[in-house]
Amino acid sequence: MCGITGYIGYRQAYPIIINGLQRLEYRGYDSAGVFLYHENDIRLTKTKGKVADLKALIPPENTTANIGIGHTRWATHGIPNDVNSHPHTSQSGNLVIVHNGIIENYDTLKKELINRGYTFKSDTDTEVLINLIEEIQISKKLKLGKAVQLALNQVFGAYAIAVFDKSKPNEIVVARLGSPIAIGVGKNNSEFFIASDASPYIEYTKKTIYLEDGEMAIVRLNRDIVVRKISTDSPVGSNIQELHLNLEQIEKGGYEHFMLKEIFEQPKAIVDTYRGRMIPHEGIIKMSGVDDNLEKFLNARRIVIVACGTSWHAGLVAEYMFENFARIPVEVEYASEFRYRNPIISEKDVVIAISQSGETADTLAAVKMAKERGAFVFGICNVVGSSIARETHTGSYTHAGPEIGVASTKAFTTQITLLTLIALRLGQANGSLSKQEFYNSLHSLELIPDKIVSVLANDAHIKYIASIYKDAPNCLYLGRGYNFPVALEGALKLKEISYIHAEGYPAAEMKHGPIALIDENMPIVVIATKKGHYDKVVSNIQEIKSRNGKIIAIVTQGDTVVKGLADHVIEIPDTKEAFSPLLTTIPLQLLSYHIAVMRGCNVDQPRNLAKSVTVE
Repeated sequence: MCGITGYIGYRQAYPIIINGLQRLEYRGYDSAGVFLYHENDIRLTKTKGKVADLKALIPPENTTANIGIGHTRWATHGIPNDVNSHPHTSQSGNLVIVHNGIIENYDTLKKELINRGYTFKSDTDTEVLINLIEEIQISKKLKLGKAVQLALNQVFGAYAIAVFDKSKPNEIVVARLGSPIAIGVGKNNSEFFIASDASPYIEYTKKTIYLEDGEMAIVRLNRDIVVRKISTDSPVGSNIQELHLNLEQIEKGGYEHFMLKEIFEQPKAIVDTYRGRMIPHEGIIKMSGVDDNLEKFLNARRIVIVACGTSWHAGLVAEYMFENFARIPVEVEYASEFRYRNPIISEKDVVIAISQSGETADTLAAVKMAKERGAFVFGICNVVGSSIARETHTGSYTHAGPEIGVASTKAFTTQITLLTLIALRLGQANGSLSKQEFYNSLHSLELIPDKIVSVLANDAHIKYIASIYKDAPNCLYLGRGYNFPVALEGALKLKEISYIHAEGYPAAEMKHGPIALIDENMPIVVIATKKGHYDKVVSNIQEIKSRNGKIIAIVTQGDTVVKGLADHVIEIPDTKEAFSPLLTTIPLQLLSYHIAVMRGCNVDQPRNLAKSVTVE
């Protein structure tokens, strides 16, 4: 959840670290801090607030250094304040640490250290860890790397850490378990970059090492990086990968917010996701991860989809598609519940894990559990080299490009696109889809990006609707079939970024409770496309209208029935029912975005949220 940056080399460290923190603020923005080392002088500045607040505190004369580490925080242990901000120092002041994760047994360790004479300034688990490292280093007279390795064998939980020792000013020790960490490698090992992901250093190097779970490394100038197992201290090979990412992809490109940019990137992102995998005029879907394991999918007792948040909603859409196109039974599970309820999983099951970042802690834990129980695990994520991409048996990337806004938009539509390709491929392979149905589906899917462009052209109209309902305290979202998950996703977007209470329901469930809330002050967003239980949804709208609810309807172009009932309509092009979520979700994203902006909310960094949930 937190963001870590670090640098050691011949350049000035401060601008690299501070710019890296700004790129990582999507991971947490309760507080920020930076440590710099120059001529035997430790310069530590940290504060509650954002990286911009941190920058304002640091005088220019204190920014000279060729080594340093920085941190932007999403609070777990200890409220967001200056003292609890990272980096943290050991009691002697000689060791400095930044940490992303949770040390679960910190309280026990803290009591032991207090009995040995240690005192603590903060409420964090991180300060406990750095003092544990120092205690081991001093009592056993060890170098930093060995002390870190022994300390980490005493802790339980998740972590990505970077540790500096004043007595060894040419190295930084990094380690990970459960939380991601990457090391950028400069030319001839003349400089190294450390970060939670590669975005902070993409303009400096394309060569990167992703530490695996349970690994640590000593990053030392002019030396090859040696990666070691934390449990045994034995060396393992370090795989240097080439980044396929550029600076332009993580900049706003003229848009006011990353979220708006990413909403408008969806036509291209969907094309990038199916490009090379779908050849409509030849009637071909090629996906090596699926094709190479086709028998596992086709012989599966069932498919279990595990995910969290927006990815879970994409999984719900996929449940309809897999069962409709391929006639394979599907269960969709919250990863956070799946991993703790002792699920019945065997080698007869296929588990699909979905995560934008590929680092979601609960989903990653669910993947490991499913593998232990013999299931075949297929990963869907957006970030190349992420933990889930490495931990699953095989999988596919969405190719959405970097998603910086905390509220996922293009992640959702590209996940649905990829899941659609898989469902169609399985339906083709097992004969559940006729040849004509398969061809028609491919051609319909190919047209979706252009249809999204036409939906985006309604932005001004959607902004006008947003201006009417921006002060509503509550909102209800209703949908049926394929568009029930879209109703859930629309409600999630509104509450995430505007802080308006919103709930999504199957339209038929309105009469089982939510109808009691409807009055003239309640806006209800209804997805009422022509295909998919249209008459039933019209009946639901009439029930709302008779109770004076304010209706915002998403309708198929040319609709007249719902238009005569609703207070506002947003039209979308006609398409197959199965593909309608790719269109109906767009106006809901824009509606949430404009309401949040009008309410003065921080759209890209909503309060209490982080993009990559790497802790439980």
